[in-house]
Amino acid sequence: MNLWLGEILVTDTLGETWQQQARVAALADKLRAKAFGIAPENVDEVIEKRSQLLKSVLPAFSQFCQTTLQIEPKEMLQVLWDLWLPLGIKLASQRQQLERPLIQGILGGQGTGKTTMSKVLSLILNQLGYRTLSLSLDDLYKTYSDRLVLTQQDPRLIWRGPPGTHDVDLGLDVLDKIRQSQNSVMVPRFDKSAYKGAGDRTNPEMITGVDIVLFEGWFVGVRPINEDIFDTAPPPIFTDEDRAFARDMNRRLHDYLPLWERLDSLILLYPTNYRCSLEWRKQAEQQMIAAGKSGMSNSEIEQFVNYFWRSLHPELFIKPLVKDATVVDLVIEIHADRSFGEVYCDRT
Repeated sequence: MNLWLGEILVTDTLGETWQQQARVAALADKLRAKAFGIAPENVDEVIEKRSQLLKSVLPAFSQFCQTTLQIEPKEMLQVLWDLWLPLGIKLASQRQQLERPLIQGILGGQGTGKTTMSKVLSLILNQLGYRTLSLSLDDLYKTYSDRLVLTQQDPRLIWRGPPGTHDVDLGLDVLDKIRQSQNSVMVPRFDKSAYKGAGDRTNPEMITGVDIVLFEGWFVGVRPINEDIFDTAPPPIFTDEDRAFARDMNRRLHDYLPLWERLDSLILLYPTNYRCSLEWRKQAEQQMIAAGKSGMSNSEIEQFVNYFWRSLHPELFIKPLVKDATVVDLVIEIHADRSFGEVYCDRT
């Protein structure tokens, strides 16, 4: 943590030396500064606004770090300052300009931190006076009985998750009601533990007065691609059957396009190496087993992750979005150690 950041927490106003260090730091990363609208003309105003927000959100953030993340808050202060606070301010500004609820998409694979970021953003936006709703693509899964019928129709859909296993019309109904600022909206919720882990719908949640929806999922916003690409697809797409499955999942993405049209903005949490998600999943399962819970073996995890890569391969579907500013509004790179890398709207 930078010394000037610690100084912000203990003083009402930064001295000129600390202020200059904060100013230099805010402008040093040109891509990030551009993404968050920071320029020499407004940098002092940005630092002041962020400083006040940091102090107000710190108690709730500290509790979240200790109880949920189980780490010391000071270890996350730099990320809070550099990424989550400016992102929260950016979303609040977008909401203000819209004059209706903002639907913010968050696209990220397994282990990229979608849920953590959504929770932190909710804390920040609450301090700014905005009520948020966290909605996962998982909440839109078809019921257990409907997925049993689906598996009978297509035995390849052995796990929930790929395109076709969600109730798109349900998602459209929820987002449209929120966009129209309807007073009370029933939001679906999904219990992954039901039916021995197969999962099923649970009691919906009644919400009112939502300002910002944080809609996250492993392929939120992902578009269909040219089918010719599957002729030379990367592993684990090896066989003709694999290629047929990939093509079919690609076609099913068309059903989701109306849902993506409801997004006002899309953030991409982008691992610089997509294979990191396999290692992250292994770490998560090992932690569950160490805590006395049931978890998958490494071979089961590889089978599970490969199944998802065969359905929507990150190299084919996610990587091209990094350079597509017409679809993705903000890219946040994630390194193998889960630290954040570059943050940018576009590289131009």
